Amino acid sequence: MPLPSQRRLAVSATLIAALAAGVVPATSAFAAPGAPVSPTAAETPAAPKPDMAGVVAALDSAMANGAPGAMARFTGPDGVRSRTVGVQDRVSGAPMDIQARFRIGSVSKTFSTVVLLQLVEEGKLELDTSVNTYLPGLLPDDRITVRHLLTHRSGLADYTNVMFEKTVPGFEAVRNRVFSYQELVDLSLSEPRTTEPGVSYKYSNANFVVVGMLIEKATGRPVSDAYERRVFKPLKLRKTSYVHPDTRIKGTHVRGYLHPDEAGGALVDSTEQTVSWAQSAGAVISSPADLNTFTSALMRGRLLSPAMMEAMTTVTPTDATNTRFYGLGLRRYDLSCGTQVYGHTGTVQGFYTYAFSTRDGRRSLSAVANTSNHGAANTALGGTLEAAFCGKKPAAPATARSAAPTTAGDLTALPADRDLPERH
Repeated sequence: MPLPSQRRLAVSATLIAALAAGVVPATSAFAAPGAPVSPTAAETPAAPKPDMAGVVAALDSAMANGAPGAMARFTGPDGVRSRTVGVQDRVSGAPMDIQARFRIGSVSKTFSTVVLLQLVEEGKLELDTSVNTYLPGLLPDDRITVRHLLTHRSGLADYTNVMFEKTVPGFEAVRNRVFSYQELVDLSLSEPRTTEPGVSYKYSNANFVVVGMLIEKATGRPVSDAYERRVFKPLKLRKTSYVHPDTRIKGTHVRGYLHPDEAGGALVDSTEQTVSWAQSAGAVISSPADLNTFTSALMRGRLLSPAMMEAMTTVTPTDATNTRFYGLGLRRYDLSCGTQVYGHTGTVQGFYTYAFSTRDGRRSLSAVANTSNHGAANTALGGTLEAAFCGKKPAAPATARSAAPTTAGDLTALPADRDLPERH
């Protein structure tokens, strides 16, 4: 199947020239909460060299905070650089392998969004049309649109809050269970809605369960088929797959370890599971190289038209820090050096993942730590973004060392985004 960009030969010469010149969107980091921020053109600043020692320090910090191992892979104009620490299997002692596969959790949401936006381009769906138009009677409010799902502004409750209220017992109860989409939607609808449609951002896995339903309704095929034909094969992502309801990760892979809620409790090997509780919200398996390829290709416009990329990267703030934003199935982080990166975080039992790229697609980073339910490890892993995209931080002048430190844009100074409920 040809890539969408190959099907659209009418792209303007102006746009092509702008991309060739390295033009990327720049937006104000101080938008009013809830106000959409649309990208505008600006020259790409000189990219700092990645601080790989800083990347290793972040990986080591993730280990110091409970991860058996961690790894990161950075791609840029000067090539590929990767680092690994610790083990991917606590029993065998096998060291982390940068070629290994792992569960990417909510990074799956970006894959789902790409497929859905391709369907929008093909006229099979419209972003601002009620979900109930396509799935009659599914939701209790006709005001909830397709766009509200992709931006986490539907008000649908996140059923995982109740499902994983007790982390390990909750996980063991669903480890081998196979849910239907309808069962997951019913779990969400049994809880009070969190906001009126479109009013405010409230992260919910239920949104992307409905996205999966929309994809299957529009294509008449399983969501796995849409991923394969529209993303995995065109980009040659040979280590990426949607595995449901099989519990195994085939080939060389990282084992995931879940922290129990009780301090000091033994880690639980959570590698094998159906991930049926997430499906199109989080059941994709991938590798560091494939995630680099995916985020770079997405940002370079290889999967979506310029209009769809404009929609996807038009973001709104998700908190009061003016550094974290969400578009359509896509996070944006504004780092301390001013660099903006787009991608997604991922949490699934036993794995934390970051997969981000600059808007021009020239630099990308993927990182994983094989633990979860331990937010300090997740926050530490986020430090790989600062080191990779901002480079080595200059030493503070002596006169400034006594001043209050700034945390603007520094992910290591802020708790990581939580894609699942956590107790630590």
